[in-house]
Amino acid sequence: MNEIALPTLRANRVGSSREDLRIHNLSLILNLVHKNVSLSRSDLASQTRLNRSTISDLVLELTERGLLIETERPQATGVGRPSHMVSVSNRVVAIAVEISTYAVRVAAVGLAGQVIDRRRAITGLLPEPAKVVEIIAELVASIRASLDKKSLIAGIGVSVPGQVNEQTGTLRLVTMLGWGEVELASMISAKTGLPVSLGNDGTISCVAERDFGAGKGFNDIVYIFGGAGGIGGGVIVGGQMLRGTSGFAGELGHMRISDSKSEDSAGLPGTLEALLRREDLLDALHLDDADDDELTKAVLKSKSPRVRKLIERQIDLLGIAIANCVNIFNPEVVLLAGFLSSLFDADDYRLLAKARAGGLAGARERVVVRKAELGANLVLVGAAEIAFAGLLADPAGFDLRSPKPAK
Repeated sequence: MNEIALPTLRANRVGSSREDLRIHNLSLILNLVHKNVSLSRSDLASQTRLNRSTISDLVLELTERGLLIETERPQATGVGRPSHMVSVSNRVVAIAVEISTYAVRVAAVGLAGQVIDRRRAITGLLPEPAKVVEIIAELVASIRASLDKKSLIAGIGVSVPGQVNEQTGTLRLVTMLGWGEVELASMISAKTGLPVSLGNDGTISCVAERDFGAGKGFNDIVYIFGGAGGIGGGVIVGGQMLRGTSGFAGELGHMRISDSKSEDSAGLPGTLEALLRREDLLDALHLDDADDDELTKAVLKSKSPRVRKLIERQIDLLGIAIANCVNIFNPEVVLLAGFLSSLFDADDYRLLAKARAGGLAGARERVVVRKAELGANLVLVGAAEIAFAGLLADPAGFDLRSPKPAK
């Protein structure tokens, strides 16, 4: 079973303990089914230790609210009563927004973690926040128009390649875009009429891989993500995202690994982000742009000595960073995403050897290094998760919206 962070029972108030318990249990059931996509009633009973009658009542309420669906699955032997399978409903969607250095992607993502529809628009280099918000609003309107009229929208989750204050919905800093202190959530909400939550791209994609991808089943994860905007990541310890005092933990790209004077996007010298750059790989391969799958194919196909030398250097740098993370966090698994997965495919033996050479014996002996699994939809699924957060915490009290915008 995939370990998940289950909701905490709210502090009891006089006369409200029964209602608090009901809300807690509804959240518990919805979270379990959401993370596992589909479970039987007996699975829910065994994992929650609630009796079957309580499970039946909770599933019925969530089904009536349109959050879950039930189907009957015949027994494998064909003997006995069929089991009731409980699944999340893809009628319930979040609108996910991914802002990158030169483009915006917007998608409708179902509660089961599946991308239902997707749009993309080019913003150009260093666009003003107001221009990007206008583009997002147009794409969101297009997505809403394409949804089934019976759909229910939880809200908008926005992924940003920079520092985010999740509590206020304020963008603190995106160096690659030249943005700082932008009240992005309120700006998008004003244009769309939907609630908006922000998240750092590395952090939210780490959560997506934990819940739906290569990190499923692990409690201690280091996730390193390489994209056009630089290198980020996230760390999960004991099943919980490591956020830090101000919510900015997990900036693994700014880890110093060399005495080089080369600077990263934050002006820090000798860091992983400063030395391990996607642009260098594209230049060596004579590519203007490529998605991660195309980049991997080009890397594996290339016979150029120059390309091979660059790849070996980048693999060695990544190996040093992995070793540092293993020594500090002692994870069960290290996940590599974005263009870093191309380096893994190019020479996983060299990468693992370099990581092993720099790792402490006790910390490295049980660590697995693998690629992320969600591919091109990774960040969009992560963005949807922050939009679903309120619904998952309080399924009974959360206000779902119609796809048709209010006049």
